[in-house]
Amino acid sequence: MREKFQRLPSTSLHHSIGTFLPEFSLLLYRCRMEHLWTPWRYHYVVGGEKTDPRRGVPPQLHGWPGDRQCVFCNMLGAVEWAVQQGMDPAEADKTANIVERGRTGYLVLNAYPYNSGHIMAVPYVHQHSLSALDLATADELTRLLRRAETALRMAYKPHGLNMGLNLGEAAGAGVVDHLHWHVVPRWNGDGNYMSVLAETRVLPEMLDQAWTRIREALAAIPFEA
Repeated sequence: MREKFQRLPSTSLHHSIGTFLPEFSLLLYRCRMEHLWTPWRYHYVVGGEKTDPRRGVPPQLHGWPGDRQCVFCNMLGAVEWAVQQGMDPAEADKTANIVERGRTGYLVLNAYPYNSGHIMAVPYVHQHSLSALDLATADELTRLLRRAETALRMAYKPHGLNMGLNLGEAAGAGVVDHLHWHVVPRWNGDGNYMSVLAETRVLPEMLDQAWTRIREALAAIPFEA
């Protein structure tokens, strides 16, 4: 092939390359095609999360009669209702992906994570401003974030972590009225072609597996005095 191109005039060479490369690229594409299954995104893709207009209510707890107009407050309200109805507290927390509770806040898995192990630290109080939190709540949330970092390092061995708080829609907050921190494990090269070209994350585990893994890691970490 190379010798053939060397004997061709410049115009013929350009034409041959232009004809050959698309066919070769298509052949290579077909040979390398793989199927990537992401079943946890099914409800997101088809809009299944909108079957209950109340944001944050776990599907298993749709019988909860309230609506607090907030994804995090609805989540907690539904879980509290389920416990009052006789559900085991740990099982109720699992339906909402809550991995640990404190006195003033809790750690919960992101339902549509950027990476495996994507956790959020959330105060119980419905508040949009960090400066408006009382010191006891702010202090405990910091301790929860420390525990989240330790647990994720134990459970996933990431190369790094992103930890951040977005205040306000302009800053990227998805839930503007109830502040929350994101803790995202990162690995070298995790910004792969699926993220760049398809705006899709491919994750190796289901949320219930992540819940068990992180909860076990947290249970092994002593609480700070």
